[in-house]
Amino acid sequence: MSDAGHHLELRGLRKLYNGHAAVAGLDLDVRRGEMVVLLGPSGCGKTTTLRLIAGFIQADGGDIRVDGRSILALPPHRRDMGIVFQSYALFPHLSVARNVAFGLEMRRQPRAAIAARVAAMLQLVKLEAFADRLPRQLSGGQQQRVALARALAIQPNVLLLDEPLSNLDAALRQDVARDIRLLQRDGGLTAIMVTHDQDEAMAMADRLVVMRDGGVQQIGTQEDLYERPATPFVARFIGRSNVLTGTLREGSVLVLEDGTPVRLANRYAGSGRCTLALRPERIAIESDGRAGPRHPRHLSRRNARACGDAGRRHERGGASAHRGRAARALADRRRDGGARLDRRGGAAVRRRRPSTPPDFPRLTRRR
Repeated sequence: MSDAGHHLELRGLRKLYNGHAAVAGLDLDVRRGEMVVLLGPSGCGKTTTLRLIAGFIQADGGDIRVDGRSILALPPHRRDMGIVFQSYALFPHLSVARNVAFGLEMRRQPRAAIAARVAAMLQLVKLEAFADRLPRQLSGGQQQRVALARALAIQPNVLLLDEPLSNLDAALRQDVARDIRLLQRDGGLTAIMVTHDQDEAMAMADRLVVMRDGGVQQIGTQEDLYERPATPFVARFIGRSNVLTGTLREGSVLVLEDGTPVRLANRYAGSGRCTLALRPERIAIESDGRAGPRHPRHLSRRNARACGDAGRRHERGGASAHRGRAARALADRRRDGGARLDRRGGAAVRRRRPSTPPDFPRLTRRR
């Protein structure tokens, strides 16, 4: 049996291409009715993970379980999953109604049951008036809703979404994203979505999985990833961060690469090389004219965030600096919090008044 509440489980999932690990031992638990978004830069393994779950490619190791039962040996058509492709993948010669009915026909459902289900799905996505049209007679947003209706018509155990908004223009993205999220939530569907767009991920997810080089960097809510990044990569990738590397001394002084000492308001265990992430909207440093080697600059606890343990070596290689509107909106809200000055030693640090937890944009039903 699966753990309580876990609908979909990935255990040590691996996929190799020419000796390179596209997915490297991925572990993930998804609760029933949860929307989990796989987020990361191109080539991080998120789409490969989705294709492994769907059964389109074979895993080289690990297991995939639904309700505690392994589905690794099952072909795609027996995994009971609906998928919405990035390119819609509608049959151009079939009407909207026939596209929606396709999965039901393949399951040899009675004609009356198929007709009733198709009518219900088209009503759900507000396309009942377009049942007889061909895909080329629809807009991009309408085609994507047809693809969603087709995936939902078979009443899938898990809904898979492969960058469903990437081919839509900006005006349609929010509307289609809202439709997908509301249909998933109202139907209690377990869903996995792949995207590289932070805005979509922040607005639609219950939890996010940040991936890099085939592995998981961090799993958590929007607030977890923004406020408590587990690695320097996550700190850079989610929102904006100034990432400083140096040597931690006495648990509270970070000596930067150029020798500048920065005294931290919080104390951290250990010593040695470490990485410090600073959110730009959370700190303002003002010199009082006495800053120097004997008067370290100060950072308040709310303004500084250590990435991982104090002894963690700074991250090797490059990192993405993507800045989503959701993270910028959070930063803008926090700038309204007022401030007071705290003078200690060589610099005055503007300390923000405690603010409420971040309120990321959520998709709401249109009135």
